[in-house]
Amino acid sequence: MKRFDLCVIGAGPSGYAAAMRAVDYGKNVLIIERDTIGGAGVTNGALSSKTWWELARNVDLVHKNKKRYNLNSPDVNFQALKEEVDSAVEERKELLFHHLEKLDKLDNGYSVTYVKGNAKLTSPTSIAITKTSGLVENFEADYIILATGSRPRELPQIPVDGKIIFTSDGIGTLENFPKSIVIVGAGVIGCEFATIFSSLHKTKVHLIDKGANILPFEDTDVVHVIEKNMENHGVLIHRNSRMIRMEIIEGEVEYELEYTSGLKEVFRVEKALLSVGRVPNYEGLGLEDIGVELDNRGVIDNDTQTSIANIYAVGDITADIALVNVGELEGRYAVERIFGKPSRKLIYENISTIMFLNPEIAGVGLNQKQAEAKGIDYKMAVVDYACIPRAVSKRNTQGFVKMLVTNDDKMKVLGMRVVGNHASSAIQAVALLISVNAGIEELAECVHPHPSITEGIQECVRLLMGKSTFKPEALTDKLALKVCENGICRNVYAHAVIT
Repeated sequence: MKRFDLCVIGAGPSGYAAAMRAVDYGKNVLIIERDTIGGAGVTNGALSSKTWWELARNVDLVHKNKKRYNLNSPDVNFQALKEEVDSAVEERKELLFHHLEKLDKLDNGYSVTYVKGNAKLTSPTSIAITKTSGLVENFEADYIILATGSRPRELPQIPVDGKIIFTSDGIGTLENFPKSIVIVGAGVIGCEFATIFSSLHKTKVHLIDKGANILPFEDTDVVHVIEKNMENHGVLIHRNSRMIRMEIIEGEVEYELEYTSGLKEVFRVEKALLSVGRVPNYEGLGLEDIGVELDNRGVIDNDTQTSIANIYAVGDITADIALVNVGELEGRYAVERIFGKPSRKLIYENISTIMFLNPEIAGVGLNQKQAEAKGIDYKMAVVDYACIPRAVSKRNTQGFVKMLVTNDDKMKVLGMRVVGNHASSAIQAVALLISVNAGIEELAECVHPHPSITEGIQECVRLLMGKSTFKPEALTDKLALKVCENGICRNVYAHAVIT
């Protein structure tokens, strides 16, 4: 029976990253994948949905500028768009697989073996792989990393058939633009698909939101921009609503809502997309049989290590934060714990995120809601995109930069949100400051490229330090400088004395 230094179960983002980090240590690695290389992060997740978003944004830009260039509304071909998405997915999968094949053929003191099949642990060091042919192969490994990811959550009262009512995994089954669609769930994934469908200008979108606002974890000013753009694109947001019935009738979806006011309404649409979170994939792995501790959220881990010392768990299977970049970080960190010594502890405070909405939202660290929930007092600066030359040149000044720092002389960065064009390119320097627990002074005098969106961050920092180019007392509708204590914010317009 062949033995490996490490077996990684799952070749999604976290598993692939873990395997490649083990290669750095010169180890013999076995990678097992039951479905497709790249996992949901490529096939039904980040890459595919963001490709849809990019294509939909291009369509929306044509609609927005058709009068300027004397254009008619574009006749968008669904199959052409779908083929482009499929091409992006296949391109990424081929690169990942080709990379593994090349590594396997090299003689560099390590080995990478990729096996497709269903894995089951028969002991803490033994793995049985059932291939599609039914053949079972057995392997041994000194260490095992579980990286089996997650899948969309379904609700027992909703009949998901994969064609009329589907989850995000079922987008690929669509053959044309639906005339109308209801999206159940107003979190990140639900709002991203509401943005995609509405930006294509072919589908009437309904969005069910059980609360007063979509994206309930985000600040009100952030949510307001997104909601406004959704409704301008014809999205019907069902606020403060509870779905009490959904069924397929005559090939369409009929659903009934009850609002907090007690009112009930019935709606009929062509399709329904269920977007109510994800659940970890740990069934069939034999984890209970060998003593790996589980709860209703997935595998219980302590700094990526499970209750069995040589078995680790990373990515969505632990249900910590279901993000590709977090999964990759955890995969690499677990390997460093196994074969080396991590140079720093695994932390999540500086994780950068981006929501592909209209406009995009990038964030790192705490927002106002989170800071107040933790009882943290803070200073806050807000700079509107209208003050940023790059945004002006793009003829789209919708958005803002908002930074939170500690309410003391050190002004250490607590968090930042950027709403608007190029938001994702603007936050990495701030993420670094958070990770090293540093203040903001370095950013104030850093020479940023001009014109760029990052100049808005610099103006935010200068605003906090009392030496901004634009003064908040003069541009009260474009700038804000506040001190927030005990959940109450007050305007502060006093400037520092320059000596």
